Amino acid sequence: MKIAVIDPSLFTWPYDRALVGGLRNLGHDAVLFGKALSRSDARLRDPVLRPIFYTSLADTGSWPRPLLRAAKGFSHVASLERLRRELTLWAPDVIHFQWLPLPVVDRLFLPMLRRIAPTVLTVHDTMPFNGSPVSALQAFGTVDAFRQFDHLIVHTDQGRQRIAPHAGSGLSRVPHGLLHDEAVAEAKAPTAGGGKGPVTLLMFGQIKPYKGIDVLLRALAALDPETRSRCRVCIAGKPYMDTAPLVELRRALGLEDVVSFRFEFVPDAELTALFEQSAGVLFPYREIEASGALMAALAHAKPVIASKLGTFAELLEDQRHGLLVPPDDVAALTQAITRFVREDGLRWRLTEEIVQLKASIPSWDAIAAQTVAVYDQAARRWGRTGENTVALQSRPGRGT
Repeated sequence: MKIAVIDPSLFTWPYDRALVGGLRNLGHDAVLFGKALSRSDARLRDPVLRPIFYTSLADTGSWPRPLLRAAKGFSHVASLERLRRELTLWAPDVIHFQWLPLPVVDRLFLPMLRRIAPTVLTVHDTMPFNGSPVSALQAFGTVDAFRQFDHLIVHTDQGRQRIAPHAGSGLSRVPHGLLHDEAVAEAKAPTAGGGKGPVTLLMFGQIKPYKGIDVLLRALAALDPETRSRCRVCIAGKPYMDTAPLVELRRALGLEDVVSFRFEFVPDAELTALFEQSAGVLFPYREIEASGALMAALAHAKPVIASKLGTFAELLEDQRHGLLVPPDDVAALTQAITRFVREDGLRWRLTEEIVQLKASIPSWDAIAAQTVAVYDQAARRWGRTGENTVALQSRPGRGT
């Protein structure tokens, strides 16, 4: 089967690459169509990536953000037309979108792409952009676009419930797999817990408003002196928001000795080192559906302190795999951090349970097999629609 996986901005590059890898392991010809990358980006050499989006904007990091945003909008239209031409020639058996960066434009091209092959969309965030789009235009037309696909995929039961009223076609839940797992040695529970040295907690991933870093800072400021003296927090990731207010809030709360910021993309090797130095991972999110960052934390067998919503609530058991708290609840987060830092036995037990949870997560080959089953459902629906019946009948037999 020829499978075109589409993520124009590579929003979920680790997920995309893992899924395509699983599909290829099953014998399918899967290709990821994404953005053109800068000359210094090592991903340029990845054989699964065909960079056709935003080709004129690969090295525009110094452009003012409003200018870059406008240029990307115009480039998005040209890129979609290029995608249409390339897919017409390649004739894939299925077109699988991961993201719709600009639904108001994307929905205009979807009927043309659907004439080529069945279309599937993985809805990673059923609340578009986790309620924090770069602009109102970015989320406009999302629901209308959902209804144009032959099948939708979500990762959680929460996602299924949210998206069902807007799904004009089939809807399936396919689990999210572990990320960053290839860089992780076999995870083992600690043989002992204890000591009075600092306990380091990590928060990593793209820096965005919905992730609640301000909530975390206020919770840390409320720690009692003894707990605070033992707690260290590293917040690392590429920012997609103005970080000056966070730096100022850290200063105002007197947390310079507790919290370190690393506002930049962190390469895999360095991220592995950050995990190794950390006893647990923080997710004080205000909103989430599925979380690639959580799947990376599980790959490293790290217990978490997280908001009780989305995939955190569905995949993790409170007091077993981590400590779950209500979102936006500073007092509850302070209490959870206090317990994690001061109770050595708790950290040991949570880590031991996380190792067991990691072993239960499906492999990417298994996830790819479930995804192929979704493709078959999409193809049947696509073949039943009038203008596509002839196209389906005229296709050569599909194979692996």
